[in-house]
Amino acid sequence: MDKRKEDNAMDLNGGYDESQIQVLEGLEAVRKRPSMYIGSTAAKGLHHLVYEVIDNSIDESLAGFCDSIDIVIEKENSVRISDNGRGIPVKEHPKIGKSTVEVVMTILHAGGKFGGEGYKVSGGLHGVGISVVNALSEWLTVEVRRDGGLYKQEYKKGRPASPLTLMGEAETTGTTVHFLPDETIFDSIDFSFETLSQRLRELAFLNKGIRISIFDERSSERSVFKYEGGIISFVKHLNKNKDNTYETPIYFEKTKDDCVLEVAIQYHNGYNENLYSFANNIHTYEGGTHESGFKSALTRIVNDYARKNALLKSAESNLSGEDIREGLTAVISVKLLDPQFEGQTKTKLGNADVRGIVDSIMVEELGSYLEEHPSIAKKIVEKSVTAARAREAAKKARELTRRKSALEITALPGKLTDCSVKDPSMAEIYIVEGDSAGGSAKQGRDRRFQAILPLRGKIINVEKARLDKILNNEEIRTIITALGAGISEDFDITKARYRKIIIMTDADVDGAHIRTLLLTFFYRYMPQLIEAGYVYIAQPPLYLVRKGKEEHYAYTEKELDDIIERTGKTGIVIQRYKGLGEMNAEQLWETTMDPEKRTFLQVSLDDAMLADEIFTVLMGDKVEPRRNFIQKHAKEVRNLDTVG
Repeated sequence: MDKRKEDNAMDLNGGYDESQIQVLEGLEAVRKRPSMYIGSTAAKGLHHLVYEVIDNSIDESLAGFCDSIDIVIEKENSVRISDNGRGIPVKEHPKIGKSTVEVVMTILHAGGKFGGEGYKVSGGLHGVGISVVNALSEWLTVEVRRDGGLYKQEYKKGRPASPLTLMGEAETTGTTVHFLPDETIFDSIDFSFETLSQRLRELAFLNKGIRISIFDERSSERSVFKYEGGIISFVKHLNKNKDNTYETPIYFEKTKDDCVLEVAIQYHNGYNENLYSFANNIHTYEGGTHESGFKSALTRIVNDYARKNALLKSAESNLSGEDIREGLTAVISVKLLDPQFEGQTKTKLGNADVRGIVDSIMVEELGSYLEEHPSIAKKIVEKSVTAARAREAAKKARELTRRKSALEITALPGKLTDCSVKDPSMAEIYIVEGDSAGGSAKQGRDRRFQAILPLRGKIINVEKARLDKILNNEEIRTIITALGAGISEDFDITKARYRKIIIMTDADVDGAHIRTLLLTFFYRYMPQLIEAGYVYIAQPPLYLVRKGKEEHYAYTEKELDDIIERTGKTGIVIQRYKGLGEMNAEQLWETTMDPEKRTFLQVSLDDAMLADEIFTVLMGDKVEPRRNFIQKHAKEVRNLDTVG
């Protein structure tokens, strides 16, 4: 090709040729694009590193070779994980020509899970393995106790810093991995003891008999999890603060076509459904074939029992799945040879045959249980029938709410003061406590994109009421109408009129209570708003510090101390804001509503199980769990309202 033709070719290709293709060797690709392998470099991705290492230990447990795992968070945020499994093989890999330990630590998708011979059943969501942990660590050390010897190898940013070395003799077997995440990759390397503990407890429930301990050197916190009852203990734990319909959860375990199914079921006297499904220890948040098989079988079995035993009148229609699942807490766990995950976050089980397997086992096992325990079966049916009647009442109330929606928005200017913009992505609504604060917010807002909805009094506690009663609450109806997206099974997030829903309450006990009531309502009946990131909590200042003509706002006690130190104590006047109504419109705009200056807390749902437990404790019927919660967290309170 002559020079002119070559130049023309480069022009046509935009300078894009073979030289532009970057080839990343080994683990360099992981360090270059970490989010592709662990989801994100935020807290979720950071904690995923620990889960990847623990998954290997759990796989050893599933294979029958490990019954103890110990995790230590060290003071500099390194993590040490030890198990008593067989230990990673140490001899030279027949194909790679390096020790098998080094192969596992440095090559993606190397491990006993992929050939189907090392492990029959294994966890690990993406199969990326411990090599990704190694790649994203400042340093990592692996110690293996195997074949009577103790072996050790060190790595720096994924690369071997020493050969695998025999350090001495070992009487036990197992693997210890110690690593420090690379702080140049992660937003923060500050591990959460609570977050890790939640997942470890879950794993201990799902793998009965295994002992998992975690110790935090930074705070001296320690937890040990071991449950001989497995998912029976799991359901009891989930229902520990609820009034249960019967004492011992229904449980069965059965294997069919190389699929192991475990199910534990217990009803409580509340109104919320709590169904948690797992496949090979992975929490399938988006459900899948095992969950749909469970639901369809449960609906059919309960209806068949009710018809057969004349608990449903011949003129009455069948109970819906929603009716039958009211007050249900269930854990479904399947273990498969080759799980296929799909969905947006790869947490939906897709194996088509699993639905039929779960359905047939349910019919056989649950059907027999109900026949053998008629008193429990009758309670389940009676609860479902009551739920069906309430659902019909709620349906009529929802239809009434929908019919009145357009009218209410125009007829209630004293409640909803809308914004002028019609694009939901640009619109935000402040749900404000009281008329006084509502008045200041209306005057101080930017009317182009900020709507104001003042609440007169506290909304109903939705934790203690069915939907038909909830929809009779005037404040609830006003919120539903204002947001425009419906409620419960009729909820449609595409119809939401605002993409920012901001809860703005006083910084006192009553304000905190109203905030919790609203969050409980959104969590139970509009969780999609929280999942989409539409719900926020406003952060009004706690103090106004005046010195001469200078004014400073403090949002925390520390900020107040810093302002006093900076300005000096002489001649200052400190005003403690007890309520939003104490601020005039200009102050409220400047501190809490101006997009350039305000601070919001975005409400997220990182752990549905923990959220359910907290809302049950705070808003449920039982007093003792609430008292224990307050006593446990009393020292964390920073601004306690006092009555004097």
